[in-house]
Amino acid sequence: MSTPSHRPPDPGSLPREEAARTHELQDLQARLRECGEALALAQAQLRQETEARRVAEGQLRHLAEHDALTGLPNRRVLELCLQQATVQAREQGRLAGVMFLDLDRFKNINDTLGHLMGDRLLQRVAERVRRSLRSGDTVARVGGDEFAVLLPGLDGPAEAARMAGQLIGEVSLPYEIDGLELRLTPSVGIAMFPGHAESAQGLLDEARAAMYQAKAQGRGGYRFFSGHDDLLSSQRLLLESDLHRAIERGEFELHFQPRYELGSGLLCACEALLRWQHPSRGSVSPVEFIPLAEETGLVVAIDEWVLGECCRQIERWTAKGLEICPISLNVSARQFRSLNLLGVLDRVLGETGVDPRLLEVEITETTLMHNTEQAVATLGQLHGLGIKISVDDFGTGYSSLAYLKRFPVDLLKIDRSFVHDLVSDPDDAVIVSAIIGLARSLQLRVVAEGVETREQVDFLRRRGCDEAQGFLFSRPLPPAQLEPLFNRRY
Repeated sequence: MSTPSHRPPDPGSLPREEAARTHELQDLQARLRECGEALALAQAQLRQETEARRVAEGQLRHLAEHDALTGLPNRRVLELCLQQATVQAREQGRLAGVMFLDLDRFKNINDTLGHLMGDRLLQRVAERVRRSLRSGDTVARVGGDEFAVLLPGLDGPAEAARMAGQLIGEVSLPYEIDGLELRLTPSVGIAMFPGHAESAQGLLDEARAAMYQAKAQGRGGYRFFSGHDDLLSSQRLLLESDLHRAIERGEFELHFQPRYELGSGLLCACEALLRWQHPSRGSVSPVEFIPLAEETGLVVAIDEWVLGECCRQIERWTAKGLEICPISLNVSARQFRSLNLLGVLDRVLGETGVDPRLLEVEITETTLMHNTEQAVATLGQLHGLGIKISVDDFGTGYSSLAYLKRFPVDLLKIDRSFVHDLVSDPDDAVIVSAIIGLARSLQLRVVAEGVETREQVDFLRRRGCDEAQGFLFSRPLPPAQLEPLFNRRY
């Protein structure tokens, strides 16, 4: 019996079968590519639609929470922030403040020059107010020419007073719009929590009431809310009375904070800082009494005492045979603008015989920009005496670089608010680097304030900063404790 035999496949059929399978595979791959492209297109369209919806929702949320003209938060956002701030104040045992700001005689500008000009002026005011505040503060537009500012985490009423004074100074400087120079002043009312109202709406109402009290006093100033039994007001009046007598009673003294060259490590200058030892209250913080001195005009007499005491202290050190460094002292805006500054300097230098090259005058950006022609003339006369000029708290104001080139200044002092986080905050690092670069381009020395860590020193040295001062090197010291530091490296 024979077994069946398997016939081999036809050689001609193999290529046809393989070709068919290859064709099917190519078709399948083409369909897969088409499906993949369609899916990718659908995903891209979905992403675009999602992003467009996200942007639209963000725009709607922004419109619901912000003023359309100035871009500031509106009253609704402010009240929510106020509620949170009062809760935090209770938990942390600190204060929260509200400033209510109204622009004096804004209606006259609006009626005379038109609403378009008025709107542009409001935008500029809003920008200045925003720039003058701390990072955690909130400013909102709550009416036509009315703004409210939330100040959380305050240590005391004096801090709110200082910020109000700074805000008034910023807003009161001239505005140039379309070739016109416009001027206006704000009146500011302040209410504190706890101490005044216990609710967000109550704080706003009382701050507004205090603002009207400020207007009644003559506009361009600030007032705390005060009822008949307001403890803050009575304490402030007592402090003002004591401040009047502090000089004649010998209650002021100077401490000196060393400043060092980062390259050599040598002591190169010391900043004179005013201290008030009250007979019953003890040490009174400058944050508390300096704004009061500025508001009452006593700052001029205090400045004159500081200048005289600086020169007398230099005279005492010289008599001991000490090789001393220059002493820098802060001059208030009111003193700098007075016609008496140069006369006081000439008298004190004549009485003490101090070399003017051992003095350095510190003024703020805002002071420089108030009346540039007078500032240039005054600085020129100070330079003519051999006194160096430094711009204090540089970066916190808004000085024009075109103006800065005209001022005969020697140093820029970087404000401590930028130095504090420069190692961890890229924005602060960029600002500090830019100020150092600006100083170098203008052939000015640059000083960093508030230096507290070695990392900050390393950063500043790498960027080419010339000098630094801060708690890392030394706290402000009374004269006797400073003497051993002369001619020593840090």
